[in-house]
Amino acid sequence: MLALTDNATAVIRDLTVREEVPEGGGLRIAADQATRQLMLTLEPQPHEADQVLDASGVRLFLSPEAAGLLDDKELDAVVDANGTVRFALTHRSD
Repeated sequence: MLALTDNATAVIRDLTVREEVPEGGGLRIAADQATRQLMLTLEPQPHEADQVLDASGVRLFLSPEAAGLLDDKELDAVVDANGTVRFALTHRSD
């Protein structure tokens, strides 16, 4: 299952608060089946077949395709001086 760094958890928490995502909402990661690119959106609730990951007070919704692609990954995030959020994926070392 996808793991989150402390930085990613903090950034997702900030995003959901700043964008006023309703309680129970979170960050959704979906995979485009044709290109296998990942798309991130803030959602008020998971889609029907999403895998839900609750981590340290944040919720992540993974589409079935994204869950398969991210099973052995760790999500990290940084915010640059301009406030731009950048997410990065790495292979988990465990």
